[in-house]
Amino acid sequence: MKLLLLLLLASPLMSLSQENIVVSATRLFPKQDKIVQFEKALAAHAKKYHTGDWAWSVYSIESGPDAGGYQLNEGPLNWAKIDDREDLGAAHTNDFMSTVAIYLTDRYASYYSEFRADLSTVDVTKLADNVQLNHVFPKPGYGPEIEELIKTIKPAWEAGQQSVAVYEASSSGAPQFIIATRYPQGLKERDKGFRATFKERLTKVSGEEGFKAYLETIKRTTDHTWSELLSRRADLGTK
Repeated sequence: MKLLLLLLLASPLMSLSQENIVVSATRLFPKQDKIVQFEKALAAHAKKYHTGDWAWSVYSIESGPDAGGYQLNEGPLNWAKIDDREDLGAAHTNDFMSTVAIYLTDRYASYYSEFRADLSTVDVTKLADNVQLNHVFPKPGYGPEIEELIKTIKPAWEAGQQSVAVYEASSSGAPQFIIATRYPQGLKERDKGFRATFKERLTKVSGEEGFKAYLETIKRTTDHTWSELLSRRADLGTK
């Protein structure tokens, strides 16, 4: 009886202890001649069905292979909350299919990732209107080395007062780290001279040998990388 009572008392605490680190991202690609209609429908659907825990932050993808698409983020949440999510119901599905999906191409992508506070310099909830995503794909078996590499360059980000959020893909295709460099002051942060270069900062922190080791580790452990710029569309989302 005492054990049962302890378990009952502990259950709410176990639920509360779940970290809100899970972000789901969905990418939609509207027909180019239907963007105005798509954006209007997407904003209306989000306001009707995606608020509270399931609010959307929406980004337009400005460059890279997915340019022209839109990324819809939900979270951060935890897996327990996702587990308990109720069916959104026929009304939600019918609304999306009849008002939003009619303007989409067949191209589609969706993935989960977990926020890595130990690798980041900014809180997961602190968004910016402009962000660069670097997608880093380790060679098979080299994930831990990439993780350690990010830890070694984090002080260089901090020295430049950069807002960098790092995510690790979860059961969503090839293993990858998504390094989101947020620009709270705008894209002018990318200008040469705005801050010391990454090489200068890392060399100051780790020395010339440390910078060389960084490059050698990338060559040895990384399968491939690619990057893109996204712009936050607060007019389309609900947060």
